[in-house]
Amino acid sequence: MDIIFCKNLKAARLSRSLTQKQVAEKLNVVESCYANWEQGRTEPNIAMLRKLSVILDVSIDELICD
Repeated sequence: MDIIFCKNLKAARLSRSLTQKQVAEKLNVVESCYANWEQGRTEPNIAMLRKLSVILDVSIDELICD
């Protein structure tokens, strides 16, 4: 998993004052699933990337690019 994505995902979440649990609930996934994305253990599919960009109010490019 790309470390840039992990860092950007966490930064976007924190900038909106959301917990991992809150984001996971909005995505209808378990908290550990979301936590694994931030920790680089697994990666979201494109559908989840789209949902993340809406929830976190960022573009997909902002999540995946340096």
